[in-house]
Amino acid sequence: HEREHDREISELITKHEEEMEKLRAELNKEQQHLLDDLRQQMAATHKAEIEQAQLQLQTLHSLELETLRLSLNNMHTSQLELTQSNLRKEKETALVELREMLNDKRAQEVAILQSRYQLEQDKIKKQCLKEKEDL
Repeated sequence: HEREHDREISELITKHEEEMEKLRAELNKEQQHLLDDLRQQMAATHKAEIEQAQLQLQTLHSLELETLRLSLNNMHTSQLELTQSNLRKEKETALVELREMLNDKRAQEVAILQSRYQLEQDKIKKQCLKEKEDL
């Protein structure tokens, strides 16, 4: 009876160990399946995060380019305004110099004409005096 009991216990232990082994195998299989699912979810999340980061980077890059374009446009406008201002000043300076030069030339011509007039007048006076003397 005792041997029968030991044999039953031995069978129960064997059966228990087989069931435990079977449960461990199922548990390992389920853990592996859950791990695979988790890896897939993490990969999908990682991919989505990378795409989101790339989109944000593209948006940031576009904003930086737009900012640089506007800044360059403003600098170009300022440079054009400065160039126009400098050209206007140079033009005014050139006009003042030209006016002074023309005034000097006119004064010289007036002086020459007055001198000729005076010479002509003196010549006519001398000729008149000579004609009076001749008469």
